Amino acid sequence: MTRGPGTADDGGSGAAGSGGAKGAREVSGAHGVGGTGPAGVGGRAPTSPPPPSAPSERTGWRAAAERALYGPGGFYQRPEGPAGHFRTSVHASPLYARAVATLLTRVDAALGHPTELALVDIGAGRGELLTGVLDALETPGAVTGAVGAVGLADRLRRYAVERARRPAGLDPRIEWRAELPAPGSLTGLLIANEWLDNVPVDVVEVDPDGVPRQVRVAPDGTEELGDPVAGADAAWLADWWRWPREDAPGPHAPPVRAAEPLSEADPGPDPGARAEPGTRVEPGARAEVGAPRDAAWARAVRGLDAGLAVAVDYAHTRAARPPYGTLTGFRDGREVRPVPDGSCDLTAHVALDACAAAGARAARAGTPVLHTQRDALRALGLAGRRPPLALASTDPVGYLRALGLAGEAAELTDPAGLGDFRWLCQPVGPLAVADVLPLQAPAPPGTGPGRPGRAERLGP
Repeated sequence: MTRGPGTADDGGSGAAGSGGAKGAREVSGAHGVGGTGPAGVGGRAPTSPPPPSAPSERTGWRAAAERALYGPGGFYQRPEGPAGHFRTSVHASPLYARAVATLLTRVDAALGHPTELALVDIGAGRGELLTGVLDALETPGAVTGAVGAVGLADRLRRYAVERARRPAGLDPRIEWRAELPAPGSLTGLLIANEWLDNVPVDVVEVDPDGVPRQVRVAPDGTEELGDPVAGADAAWLADWWRWPREDAPGPHAPPVRAAEPLSEADPGPDPGARAEPGTRVEPGARAEVGAPRDAAWARAVRGLDAGLAVAVDYAHTRAARPPYGTLTGFRDGREVRPVPDGSCDLTAHVALDACAAAGARAARAGTPVLHTQRDALRALGLAGRRPPLALASTDPVGYLRALGLAGEAAELTDPAGLGDFRWLCQPVGPLAVADVLPLQAPAPPGTGPGRPGRAERLGP
């Protein structure tokens, strides 16, 4: 999640970007959490095997994070909810929910206004996004170009998917679920706003001999290297991760073997496979194995019979994987060392290109498209334009209100912050992404022609 400051007294100390948006930070060449290096804030010392006599209560990061986030007393079971520790785009401004409402009406129109239209929020937190969308649909003028909005309230089915308990006082029209929708059961819009980054994954680190090994972690966050990576995890890394090489001029050398879609017939590389001689993987390089996220996204997409599935997260693609991983923690609005004891959020950037491939295999999915949030929101009519100065003299209150909204829009679309998030748009059935999110964003009135979006087509 783009975890920005979650409290008023944290001094605005997010990781990077407008409002301290975490997702905008870049991982540097230093070895450690958030690119800060071993000695930096939130960094960790280089991982090494424990002494032979040391007891080990360590597990892989996936199991440790599952317990710390979702187990009894876990971070996401706490009463204050995620918003008590960080804010996402949903918390930054009601304009985000209005943009999602606009997207919903476009999906409705593209599908021919079905008898029932579903809006599914996966990783719903405390229901903030669904509540905001419902408010936007009921507020005149809040939804841009609300084609098909007439009668939508009677046809709309609202589903929040979240493992935490239903919050008190939530709109009774919102159905609260702990499980993803059944395959092919819904028609409409499914949105996963900063959900996939909290699907736990294992972490791998390259040892001094150039062998990728599983990282094992104790409840206090101390780590050791375990067995060489094998089987499905090794296959996923070979297909989707570019390791930094000792002899490479840049951080991203070609993969060990040519990338290709995974299938049951393709078991992947040999267990513990190494780079060819002369291209040894750089010791200390780290990766997060994204296969569980691929599977989770595929299950989510499979729930649609027709419509659009959208995953919004900070992400990377195969062409530019972070050489030292992105695993980090967040607590009270600040980035902290990741410790799997339930005291902090545990999150890592998402390989959305791998998720897109898994989603395409799972359903009758069309060509997926990867937008920046900046371009997606602009295509939905959100622009951070300052109101005309003349309004300040004729309607001072209206001017200040419009100025505040312009600032919020600027934060949501800031290319150095929340605007750098990626929107994976995966169509299912007859709908195409261009039907609802045109690659050429319409120009705001009076500003000249629109400019092409920077969407990346992920399909063949």
